[in-house]
Amino acid sequence: MKWIEAKVIFDLSSDSRTEGWEHEEKFDLISNVFYDFGLQGVVVESTTPEPPADWADDAEETPEHDAVTGYFPKNEVSEKKCEILEQELIRLKQKNGIITRIVYREIDEEDWAESWKAYFWPEKITKTIVVKPTWREYFPLENEIVLEIDPGMAFGTGTHPTTALCLRMIENYLKPGDSFLDIGTGSGILMVAAAKLGADKVCGSDSDEVAVEVARKNLILNRINTERFGLLTGNLADEVEDQFDLVTANILSQVIVVLLDSVKKTLKKNGIFICSGIIEKNKDTVVEKMKAVGFRILEIQTDQEWVSIAGKVEN
Repeated sequence: MKWIEAKVIFDLSSDSRTEGWEHEEKFDLISNVFYDFGLQGVVVESTTPEPPADWADDAEETPEHDAVTGYFPKNEVSEKKCEILEQELIRLKQKNGIITRIVYREIDEEDWAESWKAYFWPEKITKTIVVKPTWREYFPLENEIVLEIDPGMAFGTGTHPTTALCLRMIENYLKPGDSFLDIGTGSGILMVAAAKLGADKVCGSDSDEVAVEVARKNLILNRINTERFGLLTGNLADEVEDQFDLVTANILSQVIVVLLDSVKKTLKKNGIFICSGIIEKNKDTVVEKMKAVGFRILEIQTDQEWVSIAGKVEN
């Protein structure tokens, strides 16, 4: 398979309307354009990188330009996606004053899978959870839980705010011995976290067979016993027959709204559902739907423009 690499290069001081913004905010605005397409990850190149360039022997050189890069599979809709991307960047310029230019490149699947790895570093997501790419060194502090992740073709690094929000909520609500289900599991990072936090049984489902295989490899990489986990290929919760104490779904808002019609069947009595991948403007729609199908809202967390919601089944 071929992929389209779309690199959006921009100037952080493009317009007076951007004065006073935090460095990261400008990257987030462009990244969010990509995430609206349903992408699970982007590559961010910053001329002021973090960690510093001398953080490790294998650290990358500082890039020449600030840029955000997303990848689309080359198919019958890729040209249309590129057109929409260009239109959204024009709107971003009109609204926020950020001037951009796009460089497109066609790449092979193997190159796509490797090209972003230089930008993925260990990152502490919660007070105890550290996400570590398999190709980096990290020496954990006492009581830190390290999640070894190789996203492969699933491209779920765990450092995006939607996943970070999920990890924080799992840490808050999961009890030792609980059963856990992740709908749309991607790289399996939430399953790995749940297992390391004490879940007795972890399961995941994904419509993408490649993602299911990546999740399996990451669970084994983290020494999760195969008897403790199960994986299903299927749409949302359609193939799930068991019930669980805690269920998560880190997917798009509109998909969560559809999922809410059936997710209760996957939850035990007093079970908790955590959903993320929700942009702030869609928060009320998801909250209203959760209440309509019988959930009591326990907590809403926000990180940048992203929202995660925890709800409990009302029996």
